[in-house]
Amino acid sequence: MSNVPNPRRWWALAVLATAQFMVIMDTSIIGVALPEMQKDLGFSQGELQWVFNAYVIAFGGLLLLGGRLSDLLGARKVFVAGWTVLIAGSVVAAAAQSALVEIVGRGVQGVGGALIAPAAMTLLMMLFGHDPKELGRAMALYGAAAPAGGTAGVFLGGVFTEWLSWPWVFIVYVPIGLATLAATKLLPAVEGRRGGVDVLGAIAVTAGLALSVFAVVRAPEVGWSATGTVLQLLGAAALLGLFLLIQKNADEPLMPLKVWRVPRLGSANLAMALLGAAWIPMWYFLNLYLQQVLGYGAFASGAALLPMTGLLMVFMTAVTARLLGRFGAKNLIGAGLLVLALGLLWLSAVEPTGSFLVDVLPASLVAALGMSLAYIPAMMAAMSGAPQEQAGLASGIVNTTYQVGSALGLAALTALATSRGAGELGDLPALTDGFSSAFLGAAAVAAAAGLFTLLVMRGEKAAAGGAKHEELV
Repeated sequence: MSNVPNPRRWWALAVLATAQFMVIMDTSIIGVALPEMQKDLGFSQGELQWVFNAYVIAFGGLLLLGGRLSDLLGARKVFVAGWTVLIAGSVVAAAAQSALVEIVGRGVQGVGGALIAPAAMTLLMMLFGHDPKELGRAMALYGAAAPAGGTAGVFLGGVFTEWLSWPWVFIVYVPIGLATLAATKLLPAVEGRRGGVDVLGAIAVTAGLALSVFAVVRAPEVGWSATGTVLQLLGAAALLGLFLLIQKNADEPLMPLKVWRVPRLGSANLAMALLGAAWIPMWYFLNLYLQQVLGYGAFASGAALLPMTGLLMVFMTAVTARLLGRFGAKNLIGAGLLVLALGLLWLSAVEPTGSFLVDVLPASLVAALGMSLAYIPAMMAAMSGAPQEQAGLASGIVNTTYQVGSALGLAALTALATSRGAGELGDLPALTDGFSSAFLGAAAVAAAAGLFTLLVMRGEKAAAGGAKHEELV
């Protein structure tokens, strides 16, 4: 890595931050558009989650492959390829006339995101790795683009759906994507290196994840003990087992298993998976409660979620880092997860005749506070023990874990909600019972994760030379 700073590095950072902004926005902008998409494309209440899960399965399942391709082909080339794929997926999703085509388009978008995210991180490290202080500032600005994207997605999703139409939540990616591609000349050209690509491993882990989610989604309809459900779950387990076997024996695996010897990686990743399994279902079902029970329009629903996303952005960018230095990762992760559980428990008391000010606003702010306390410390705990040559891999694993937890959590809690009445459109008491069950299930997940963190994470202790550090088993 050159010690000579790139004179265009701050302009290049703007391009990379835009990429981070758009990738994260892609998971939030669809939320308030879901009911309109359901009406136009014929999704059932249980199938609707695939608009979200198709993206996160492709994104989470292929992140490690995206990082590997970035190393082999060059980060700028992969960044350009990712945006090209994301634009193509956006066009398909916007033009979809059926549920199947919509799901395909969302999956293609996820593939694009899985190429963009690791390439952007590699480019950022190349641009600012010469100066730790500049790297810290750049990472803060890059990191701030994530909550900003989530906040903008909630608001813009409501604006587009209410005043234009739901396809615009995808159309917006086309001009922004083309502008980003035009600006990639600001990014440094990165030479690739020789090596193999573990395509079979990528296929096995993505197919295993998709099949497991499909089995959980279908189980309430066909039965958990039905032959099809059992075979699907066994097939998913076999595929994921095959992935581990491939990683053990491959010359150049996507995920060398020895990385799990890194202190903190295993426990922090489990905490991240459970965090995603609690947070994403809350966001998903809160959108549905606002529109299908309280009768909010798309714009009003998006606006109703702005206080929550605004609090997230403020705390993640301005408060959590200071608290982390004072209280340590273990305490913040555990406390954040328990606060999230409290907010979810509060949301489980929603009523068919409820109101935003009483049933939604205070509980959603408590949940958002918990998320903002836990997310960054869990991410840093997962990466802090990795040596420099494994930092990128550790980052890819923890991002993958969060996406996998999100997909499986949403599938499981959708199954729970559907079994308790969430599939009965128009029956407000039944819908509310279903949504309440989902919030209660998410609260149990968050509480279990918080207790796990506090019990399993080791506290601070003196390290060599008197420094303090935290260690996980």
